[in-house]
Amino acid sequence: MSIIAGPGSSKRVSDFTAEFLRRNVDVIVTYGSALAVVQQVTTTIPIVLAVASDPGVGLVASLAQPGGNVTGMSVQQSQLIDKRLDLLREVVPHLRRLVIMANAGYAMPMLEAQEAKATAQALGLKAARLEIWGSEDIAPAFAAIRGKADALYVVSDPLIAANRTLITTLALSARLPTILSYGDYVEAGGLMSYGPNYANLFRQAADMVDKILRGTKPGDIPVEQPSKFELIINRNTAKALGLAVPPSLLAVAEVIQ
Repeated sequence: MSIIAGPGSSKRVSDFTAEFLRRNVDVIVTYGSALAVVQQVTTTIPIVLAVASDPGVGLVASLAQPGGNVTGMSVQQSQLIDKRLDLLREVVPHLRRLVIMANAGYAMPMLEAQEAKATAQALGLKAARLEIWGSEDIAPAFAAIRGKADALYVVSDPLIAANRTLITTLALSARLPTILSYGDYVEAGGLMSYGPNYANLFRQAADMVDKILRGTKPGDIPVEQPSKFELIINRNTAKALGLAVPPSLLAVAEVIQ
């Protein structure tokens, strides 16, 4: 079994996958936007997707019967955008201008960014995408939006995850409340996140790997979706930003002090 689970360019993921083919690995476990690249390289080696946004969009035949060589976990990020923006508006009542940060090197993060922009605009917000290509783009991106945004929606992917501390530190310095995908970002200093428990997703993916190694075809294993979503709030970050989190949210959230 081999794992692709790091930030990098599409070419780098393709190179890794080609190496796995040469080594004749049994299963490739990947996550996020790397799947589309991996799938272009191999249609024979079983692929288990630990975390993905909407893999039904051209990557599997259907969630119930994926077919081909891919199965895994679907986060369905597009369905979470409305909820994240609703939560953000509760905590940031003065929200009028939203910036959406995403890795421009992959299609899936950009799709979520575009959907978040459209949803925000439908709510009457001014919204703009902030595209980054590498770690070196993050600090200049924050400099470009200083004073031009009321909050930041961060689209998660391996590049963003690898730079989460930098992103949350710069956001706090710029006094930008952040809405994020999962708790690691909040522990790093982000304001709040809403999404599934990613550790549980990887545990479920491990069960799928076990089934494949025991002989089940990946195309016969239904793509699963998380059944529970977590709201996590960093109270110290809220205080630093001068935000009063409604008691109704604190009552249902995991609160980091």
